[in-house]
Amino acid sequence: MKRICAAPIVFFNSPSDVAEKHIPAGTRIRLGGLVKPGSVARSDDLKIRFDVTDGNRDIVVAYQGVLPDLFREGQGVVAEGALDGAGQFNADTILAKHDETYMPKEVADALKKSGHWKDDYGKQASESSKGGAAK
Repeated sequence: MKRICAAPIVFFNSPSDVAEKHIPAGTRIRLGGLVKPGSVARSDDLKIRFDVTDGNRDIVVAYQGVLPDLFREGQGVVAEGALDGAGQFNADTILAKHDETYMPKEVADALKKSGHWKDDYGKQASESSKGGAAK
């Protein structure tokens, strides 16, 4: 007998999704969105804090460790971890985009849903893929 899962597969939750779903503290999730410009604060012991935004809501993320080389403000990011009781997201893994024009489909869909999609995001990605084949 086969069982079919009726629940949708979720690759990450945007900050608005986290708020709407009332995800309890300690529940392991993937949080995705853009690194909010001006929000990155680093310390000497590899600790970093930054905000992940979907344009409507922000969540503060705390992480300790080496970040991906391509991590930067204003770019797409997915953080794996859990919320604490104060609403801060404590990440144990940070995933960043792989080039200057790529944006994960899930991040793009969340930005479109929130009304913060910029038309040139898609144009840049398609131009990059055309140019990438010629390189």
